[in-house]
Amino acid sequence: MSLLKIQDLKVYFNARGKTVKANNGIDLEIRENEILGLIGETGCGKSILGRAIVGLLSDNVEIRGKIVYKNEDILDLSEDRLRKIRGKDIGIILQNPSAALNPVLSVGNQISEIYRYHENMGKKEARIRTAKMLEMVGIDPKRMHEYPHQFSGGMKQRVMIAMGLALNPGLLIADEPTKGLDPTTKDKIVDLICELVINRNMSLLLITHDLGVAEKMCDRVAVMYAGEIIEIATIENILSNPQHPYTQDLLNSRPKKGLKPTAGESPSLSSPPAGCKFHPRCRCVIGECPKTHPQMIETENGTSVRCFLYEDN
Repeated sequence: MSLLKIQDLKVYFNARGKTVKANNGIDLEIRENEILGLIGETGCGKSILGRAIVGLLSDNVEIRGKIVYKNEDILDLSEDRLRKIRGKDIGIILQNPSAALNPVLSVGNQISEIYRYHENMGKKEARIRTAKMLEMVGIDPKRMHEYPHQFSGGMKQRVMIAMGLALNPGLLIADEPTKGLDPTTKDKIVDLICELVINRNMSLLLITHDLGVAEKMCDRVAVMYAGEIIEIATIENILSNPQHPYTQDLLNSRPKKGLKPTAGESPSLSSPPAGCKFHPRCRCVIGECPKTHPQMIETENGTSVRCFLYEDN
């Protein structure tokens, strides 16, 4: 059953007189009790999509389409109603905890504020709940009086997880939760998020460029390129039978596949190429690719792919 449904989402920014099409016609569904991965190169619009869902975008944005969560279109909500949903119904773990955490407030105060705002708790009760959350993510509650600079990168990420899960939301958005962590810490954070999400019967949108993390965590994967979704499939199908040439290149860029890079560079989101946005870098170009923008096509194995190679299948 669908928990959140995104329909024809367009997120455009004005930057120095140019229109940056960060998300351009996104259609995506997150199901109940599902871990959905959103993967792609840096700058393809993944984080913008995560922020659009919870209304954390700058003022110079034009946003159209629908983001429906439990029968409410988030884009139609008042700011007051959106604040109540953000954190309580939809939690978010922002990337780079060093920048996301307030350096002048203790980590305990930052978590307690969530309970006091959303649950109208008193200071004492909020602190009790904060201690339980810190303990749940593997941090000694005695450290709640310490400040972000006193924590390691992995511990800061645990604080962010505690904040994201504090109110037991139905959907958690984790934006690059393992970025910058060493392999051992990364594995611990992956295991922790998976355990908490599964035990709490939540859904998770995992935004990452790390295919190894997606492989360990996800049920399905949506591949993003230049502001649009180009392939959606189960993690098994993505790994064993990727359909889109870009997805194939992504998998071949992993160390165990020989670190083969994709030719060329990602296109500018303010002046993308005509036709298929991947065609200037693609090794499988056919006649229609430079001229016509491909639509999503469902293939025999249930994969949805935006590519002319599968049009007659």
